Amino acid sequence: MKSAEEKIELLRKQLHQHNYNYYVLSQPVISDYEFDKLMHDLLVLEEQYPDLHDPNSPTVRVGSDISNDFDQISHRYPMLSLQNTYSEAEVADFYNRVKKGLKEDFEIICELKYDGTSISLIYEEGKLKRAVTRGDGRRGDDVTQNVRTIRNVPLLLKGENIPEYLELRGEILLPWSSFDAINKEREEQEEPLFANPRNAASCTLKLLNSRVVASRRLESYIY
Repeated sequence: MKSAEEKIELLRKQLHQHNYNYYVLSQPVISDYEFDKLMHDLLVLEEQYPDLHDPNSPTVRVGSDISNDFDQISHRYPMLSLQNTYSEAEVADFYNRVKKGLKEDFEIICELKYDGTSISLIYEEGKLKRAVTRGDGRRGDDVTQNVRTIRNVPLLLKGENIPEYLELRGEILLPWSSFDAINKEREEQEEPLFANPRNAASCTLKLLNSRVVASRRLESYIY
């Protein structure tokens, strides 16, 4: 039977590799549920054995999609990831913590999560100045040229009283129709197929040829 230290090291190694597959290669080999299960197991073990703390553990960082092919830009405000859960008890615990802090009842509004790649759009004097991926949460890749090809991303803001500096955050998505068309073309060319639209969108956003990016018809949804 493996020791706790061996289990922790194995989980860290597996999660680092899965993070790399997902965020850098855009080629995941396990489902989100399986990934979250591994992460949960590691969190439990690290809480039980705090003396085995590692500052580089996958549990203390956001997966990074930073690429050496792009300039890196520091975020003015960190781009953090959402927490998830598969347990009703954890949802109830979250509700009770918030209720205790507010000292009153409150309503929860739920909505489906866009499964795309996070983006920060920065406008200066109403003009799109920069588009940056989440990266590691502190800095991300400058993908401005590629984002300019996305037709529902405004290059110029319209209206009155537009702030001198405005940062918008949202998701870059690939519609299913475009995803199916891309995979059909890749299959005909005997190239590896994309696992899902999210990874196809992430990979497309990192292409060095903006004409190819434009042809894939990405879409943006701003929060």
